[in-house]
Amino acid sequence: MWRAIRTHRRAIAAAAAGLALAAALGAPRPAGAETLTDAWRMALHRNGEIAASRNQRSAADAERTAAERGRWPTLAVEGGYTQLNQSPILDIQTSSGPFRSPKIWKHDGYVSAAADLSVPLWTSGALGGSIGAARAGARGAAAAESMTKADVKFAVTQAYVGVLRARSELQVADTSLSSLKAHAHDVQVMYDKQAVAKTDQLAAQVALANALQARLRAANALAIATAAYNRWVGEPLDRTPDLVEPPPAAAPVESIGALVARALETRPEVAVLEAQHTRLEDAARAERAQSLPQVALHAGYTHFDNQILDRQNIATIGVQFRWRLFDAGQIREHTAALRSRAWAVQRQLEDLRSKIALQVRTSALDRDDAAARLRAAGLAVAQARENQRVADELYRSGLGTNTQVLEAESLRATALKNRDDARYDLVIAGYRLDLAIGAL
Repeated sequence: MWRAIRTHRRAIAAAAAGLALAAALGAPRPAGAETLTDAWRMALHRNGEIAASRNQRSAADAERTAAERGRWPTLAVEGGYTQLNQSPILDIQTSSGPFRSPKIWKHDGYVSAAADLSVPLWTSGALGGSIGAARAGARGAAAAESMTKADVKFAVTQAYVGVLRARSELQVADTSLSSLKAHAHDVQVMYDKQAVAKTDQLAAQVALANALQARLRAANALAIATAAYNRWVGEPLDRTPDLVEPPPAAAPVESIGALVARALETRPEVAVLEAQHTRLEDAARAERAQSLPQVALHAGYTHFDNQILDRQNIATIGVQFRWRLFDAGQIREHTAALRSRAWAVQRQLEDLRSKIALQVRTSALDRDDAAARLRAAGLAVAQARENQRVADELYRSGLGTNTQVLEAESLRATALKNRDDARYDLVIAGYRLDLAIGAL
């Protein structure tokens, strides 16, 4: 009788595990469930880092526009009123005798106003360098925004898969706990009938207690993983999302060498450093031009309130020439500093290219490794289940030991965990490869 009950309990536990796995792998998406695409959309809309990078790009675009408009004419106006304690007069000696004019300013005060229109004619490269630096800064900010988006998407992917991994570990812990509860009950019945030794009963109870500990740890890990995921997508930390199993990323058909070449062309990190290098070179050119001739066209209109001149309004036009001949080496040193920074960025860019090649190769190898482990894990799970069935039958027949049953359950749980780890490692490795080649 006790053997029939024991077999029934094990069948129920196995059926529950199978149903849970089938639900995880093949069930259609329920209404309201979140996909990885949904998670990306929420994170891109709410993430503070992306909002900050978007503002940085807007600032860089504004600086570029301001620099480009440096070629345009500038118009400045000014005016004022001055009150004197006593207005002076014009007192001069002429061949005809002394000449005394009336007060220059009536009521001992005057109004003045002026307008000045200036257009740069020649800046020796200063204006072109400033515009080039600003344009490079805008390109770099756009690339930095793309880089931030890709990093956030991958972080969200890791958090998303982390929840699914923790959920699978909890499911494995639940099935192990159910199986060991059934085994401990059966051993207790057998012990009460004096069919097994006390050590079997104690060993079964210890294994059950350990399974309960593992289940508690798995539940806590799932709660932490869920809170971390909710933070990335901007939801309340205590929310319980219903996440859909993501399919593995498609395996690339290109060789590793082709993937590396593609990554060097598309990675936003490369574009950021290239733009930074260009910006510093152009800024150095603009700084160096400050020591060279500068020519500008000026046109003006001045109103000067007075009583002795034949007119109060005067229009002017002229060319202004400026050449800074001596500044104790300030411009030279500023230019040298900018060029040194540009050379430093060039060295960083060369190192980054080497890092990208390593990242692509490592990601591709990790993906192949995870795929191979997943194939091997599927066979191991089948073997572990068969081993558990055989161990149960031998123990029921009196030909096996309690230790064999407990070891078989442990091997089954390990095989399931290895399979789940390989499955989720394959998902992460695929998206990490996409990140490495700039396709995320």
